[in-house]
Amino acid sequence: MRRRLAALPAALLLLSLLTPAAAPASATGDRGTHGTAVVTTSVETPSLYDDEAGGNASGDDPAIWVHPEDSARSLVVATAKEGGLRVYDVAATELQSVAATPAPRADGVPGRYNNVDIAYGLDVGGERTDVAVVSDRYNDQIRFFAIDPAGAAAATPLTEVTAPGLDFLFSPDREAVDEEHTAYGLAVYQRRGATYAVVTQEGTTTIATARLTTGADGVGYTDVEHLAMPGEFRLPDGTTWVPCEEPGTGPQLEGVAVDRRTGTLYAAQEDVGLWRVPLPLGSGEPRLVDRVRDFGVHDVYDPATEECAPVDPAAPSYGGRHLTADAEGVDIWYGPGRTGYVIVSSQGDDTYPVYALTGRNRPLGAFRVAGDGVDDVNGSDGLAVSNAPVGGYRSGLLVTHDEPETGPDTDPDRDATGFSYVHWGDVADALRLP
Repeated sequence: MRRRLAALPAALLLLSLLTPAAAPASATGDRGTHGTAVVTTSVETPSLYDDEAGGNASGDDPAIWVHPEDSARSLVVATAKEGGLRVYDVAATELQSVAATPAPRADGVPGRYNNVDIAYGLDVGGERTDVAVVSDRYNDQIRFFAIDPAGAAAATPLTEVTAPGLDFLFSPDREAVDEEHTAYGLAVYQRRGATYAVVTQEGTTTIATARLTTGADGVGYTDVEHLAMPGEFRLPDGTTWVPCEEPGTGPQLEGVAVDRRTGTLYAAQEDVGLWRVPLPLGSGEPRLVDRVRDFGVHDVYDPATEECAPVDPAAPSYGGRHLTADAEGVDIWYGPGRTGYVIVSSQGDDTYPVYALTGRNRPLGAFRVAGDGVDDVNGSDGLAVSNAPVGGYRSGLLVTHDEPETGPDTDPDRDATGFSYVHWGDVADALRLP
């Protein structure tokens, strides 16, 4: 497997070269001129429980597989970390639970599945096969699961087809893997007959890309390239800002999505903001599309509380008005021509800012998800959106993570998570999107 490290110009560490200098704002910012719309949902998956009785299942990131002939047989595939994967139908009924088995390596251990996306039409065993592509933190690699073309009608919609002996994505050896700075966020993109995965590294600013391969032994990857994104920023007041993190970690990225029309990567750096990154890595300068509200606020880590607190609570920030850390999930809804929208989960205030896909990615507003007979969506991590009809979701489906899950059928004494389904048409109407 060939590896190449893309160098990022030092000038990218200067905020003034990344985006126009922002006027200082309060650390909490304001909600901007668009306000926050509210959409509702009455559809959510069964609760997952992160305890021994629940198989240590903690929901994180969903992906939507659209059936090519009958959208009612489409699937939602979601990661449950140590609990493996869950497969749901368009009514949010669980169809399959896939255990996080040991990776097919001589030193493979049971996995921790973090993020998932879909690759369409890979040649697996001589047949065109759609594949769920999953990041495995405990093995620092990508895992692959063939999707039965029968979709929701299949007895077991997913079957693992990971090639044996795949190399680690970020680590030189198993000892380094055990430190857990490993495969984290993930997105798939397909261009010019090739399929790639973008993967972020937990606890660092590094992004990797890998080209997917297929053969008699399954699906694998090669040509891994890395790019270190900025981890510190020169502010307009002359100081250098380093986002506050736990000792030994950097400001990591997780949510990623690639514009399939242009090959542009959108990546959420949790305590920094939303980036736009040209692909291949290193082919152009990343641009910070939007910043979290407390961007530039100097914090200090308190080991007693394991939290970061401002050095000066009255100090201004240089942040934006739309994202409240952590910036988490990212996906793209495609409209006609070049139009479309980038949706980001703003975990810190339970909202979803929406940006134009074209031009300078101007913000178009934000929404939150309220429950109708189910609980409201809070603390969202991953999300996925489809512009194609999915069952009764004729304008497309948005699926988003919910933590904590606090619905009427949830055990309040257990750590519960889940996923909620939202009509994209309701979002478009609420924000008056074309």
